[in-house]
Amino acid sequence: MEILPRAAASLLARALGTMRVVVVTGPRQAGKSTFAEHHPGLADYPYLSLDDPATLRRARENPAAFVRSERRMTIDEVQREPDLILAVKSIVDRQRPAVRGQFVLTGAANLLMMKRVGDSLAGRAYYLRLWPMTRREQLGLGSTGTWSRFFEEDVPRWLDLVRADTAPRASWQAQSARGGFPEVTVEPDRSRSLSAPERALWFDGYITTYLERDLRDLAAVADLADFQRVMQAAALRIGNLLNQSEIGRDVRLPAMTVHRYLNLLETSYQIIRLSPYAANRAKRLIKTPKLYWNDPGLALHLGHAGTAAEPTGAHFENLVLCDLVAWRDAQVPRADITYWRTATGHEVDFVVEHQRELLGIEVKAGAQPGQRDIRGLRAFLDDHPRRARGGIVLHGGEESYWLDETILAVPWWKVM
Repeated sequence: MEILPRAAASLLARALGTMRVVVVTGPRQAGKSTFAEHHPGLADYPYLSLDDPATLRRARENPAAFVRSERRMTIDEVQREPDLILAVKSIVDRQRPAVRGQFVLTGAANLLMMKRVGDSLAGRAYYLRLWPMTRREQLGLGSTGTWSRFFEEDVPRWLDLVRADTAPRASWQAQSARGGFPEVTVEPDRSRSLSAPERALWFDGYITTYLERDLRDLAAVADLADFQRVMQAAALRIGNLLNQSEIGRDVRLPAMTVHRYLNLLETSYQIIRLSPYAANRAKRLIKTPKLYWNDPGLALHLGHAGTAAEPTGAHFENLVLCDLVAWRDAQVPRADITYWRTATGHEVDFVVEHQRELLGIEVKAGAQPGQRDIRGLRAFLDDHPRRARGGIVLHGGEESYWLDETILAVPWWKVM
């Protein structure tokens, strides 16, 4: 079976040569186990999965002995036994000289947010987030969208760059419905992706497994039906400002319960909260975030209770964000991704801050964005004249053209 390359492969190689522990986290079924098991830098590492009952029993009975059993090792699904984190810390703290890349841990939860984890491995570990596959990973290119070139190249060259891109045309509706989970998008022989009924079946299984296993590993939830209703309500609000009280009213749950459930969804990488842009970073923490899902295909399925539905512009926006976060998390230093909104009604879907420069991104489902579609971008660029490089309008058509001196309209498949 061919293993498609992932954009984060080179970052993992760098982390193995620098840190004593590398933690690969991300949503379940994003491909973390395959990524770790088949990475060339881990070819000689014993691979121990806590999905195996016998292996999990050994880890729980004596975590210290378990992590001492090999000089180097990959431990898959480490969130299933949080006491292993303290055992790993004890080993690497006593190891002299330090062994780079001694442990690779994978898990479908953000260990930094798990209350049961006794230590963050601060200063000892690099946390690498792996998201569902980008379109270019699905094509076998092993990359994310080409966002970096909008920072690397002079603005007048942007049009030539995107026109020279050779990625094949694609429908944002089809790509949004399919999403990026490897088992949905890539058959073992790469002959086809799953059909719509097959996707629905797979997503149902994903949700059931998440509720009955992954969620149980994270916390005690009294009523899984209530939790699933919160998931559905969140999936129906992608791209909207997060209003926990409103969700609570819709699902008839207290706001504090909704708050807890949303935190669990974020801990397990199901939802993404996008902060608003502000030059003062402290202000970003107290303003209302926007809500997105880890995969537009899963959000579409959840939001419509498995019934056939066509993706909307919000799912297209979610698709773009998924590619952006995969790009962000495959490089160091990481860029910052936010949104921009003013009291007067100006908005920009995404603001990318990379090495102190800013790029505004608008997402338009139509095929011919015009001057009315860039009012928010113009306002943003005018508001940040020193740091903003320019703006990109991603659309569903086939033409690339300038809308302003520093605002370029580009078919989404020319970038992603």
